[in-house]
Amino acid sequence: MVFRTIQYKTFTGIIIAIGIAISGVHLSEWIGKDLLGFSKSPVSSIMTAIILGLILGNLIKQLTFFYNGFQFCIKYVLRFGIILLGIRLSLGDMISHGMKSIIVIIPCIVFTLFLVDKLKGKFQLSEKLATLIAVGTSICGVTAIVALSPSIKAEKEETTYAIANITLFGLLAMFFYPIGAHFLFGSHSLAAGLFLGSSIHETAQVTGAGIIYAEHYLQPQVLEIATVTKLVRNTTMVLVIPLLAYRFHSGHSDINTKSVKLSSIFPFFILGFIGFGLIRTIGDMTVSSSEFAFGIITESSWRDGIVGIKRSAEFCLAVAMSAVGLNTNFRSFKSLGLKPFYFGFLVACFVGIMSLLIIQLVIKNS
Repeated sequence: MVFRTIQYKTFTGIIIAIGIAISGVHLSEWIGKDLLGFSKSPVSSIMTAIILGLILGNLIKQLTFFYNGFQFCIKYVLRFGIILLGIRLSLGDMISHGMKSIIVIIPCIVFTLFLVDKLKGKFQLSEKLATLIAVGTSICGVTAIVALSPSIKAEKEETTYAIANITLFGLLAMFFYPIGAHFLFGSHSLAAGLFLGSSIHETAQVTGAGIIYAEHYLQPQVLEIATVTKLVRNTTMVLVIPLLAYRFHSGHSDINTKSVKLSSIFPFFILGFIGFGLIRTIGDMTVSSSEFAFGIITESSWRDGIVGIKRSAEFCLAVAMSAVGLNTNFRSFKSLGLKPFYFGFLVACFVGIMSLLIIQLVIKNS
């Protein structure tokens, strides 16, 4: 009986997220075409879906019963959508974007951890809380926090504080960074994508910002570059999390580095993303040489298939973004105090500024 109840809540939560994603598409079309008179709506369907989710999630308390369904969308539907996004890129594009992103990602992580180490005392924060905020902001959002927290034996309250920081400032960045990136970089898709992918906290938030940018400014390459950059950034957990756990272990005898497991810190869905890129690469090559993808699929069917997979990816991401909105409870922020948020805001700003400076000096002018 309990299992059936959990299944019902999960299934219902997924259906609600799908409904809001579809509503977001129709609402953005209505606002852009019917209300504003544009032939193509300039209003992002992803943005409207997130806003609808935020409004409904905070107005209707009963929606918290479907938390498991929203979490399923954020975790699994999002990852499936990102895997499908791989069809947009060839392996050559992935490698090219990935190599350029490393130039931005590594300095951001190193200098952020250094800054946190120097400033945590001024904000009277524990070393554990400060480090959780740092890894969440500079590496991989909630995933990095959850991966590191048991390894350093962080208190539940410290983990909650850190996650609240990532949620709040990541959402704000998702809405405002695309506007700032376009203002600073204009039509330079590489710079804009690298900035969004290296400065926004969560994978879901980066994807949302990338889609908003792509839809608003008609630069789909930005979504692709931002996605690759974030996935490269996520993989740095494999090195950074064990190193931080070891650092705590060396100074605290009660910390156990063996609690860090590869399965909890390596984003294996990246392999699916690369796999779809490989399929795209081989398919395009065989179409060029024989007019048949993989020797059996006609060129027109191959192109139609790619379009279908792209649309499926976008729909999955819209559903995940709706769930992000539904899962964000602003009431939970009230009881957490202000000092960690001041600190989190400072760290988030530092990561953004570092990213901008590196892109401006190294990437944009190269």
